[in-house]
Amino acid sequence: MSVSPEQVKKLREISGAPMMECKRALEEAQGDLEQAFTVLRKRGVATAAKKAGRATSEGVVGSYIHAGGKIGVLVEVNCETDFVARNEEFQQLAHDLAMQICATDPRFVRKEDVTAEVLDREKEVLRAQATASGKPPAVLDRIVEGKLGKFYEDYCLYEQHFIKDSGSSLTVGELIASKIAKFGENITVPRFSRFKVGEKAAKPGSEPSPA
Repeated sequence: MSVSPEQVKKLREISGAPMMECKRALEEAQGDLEQAFTVLRKRGVATAAKKAGRATSEGVVGSYIHAGGKIGVLVEVNCETDFVARNEEFQQLAHDLAMQICATDPRFVRKEDVTAEVLDREKEVLRAQATASGKPPAVLDRIVEGKLGKFYEDYCLYEQHFIKDSGSSLTVGELIASKIAKFGENITVPRFSRFKVGEKAAKPGSEPSPA
């Protein structure tokens, strides 16, 4: 089907994908904006997976200081070439990730980074909660695994919903994947630090505080 320039423009504003990619996604989705956005997200994830093993030795350190100067974040965002590192959109990505970390206070970059010790402790807490609520033993493991998704979303940067795109379910991992697809380079986040006045800075990989 034929899609209008207005539809393409709107999808580009939402996704940041190139015009032709937006046009093809809209055609595949029969003009449905939400479905076209999902198509672009899937393509971005697929592209990111193909480039995941490529070295990222360039990049920038993004920063964000919250209003009043009470909270600050530094995050390293890597790419493959200095050309991309100097790109304004890539630098904006680093800034947005710093803002995300400031707002959500994650402890890990990816869910694969969660240590066995922290994961075992969380499973014990979830199992105890399920048991106390009267759930039968036969379904405890399934309940625990289901609730771990919320734990990952709270404490793993890549699993969090992107705060600047509250109108959709876009995660930080999907946002980064879309930039990988756009720039044609692998992009990684190896580390970050979040500082709050009067509070000891939590390091990535540290155990989350009990709720």
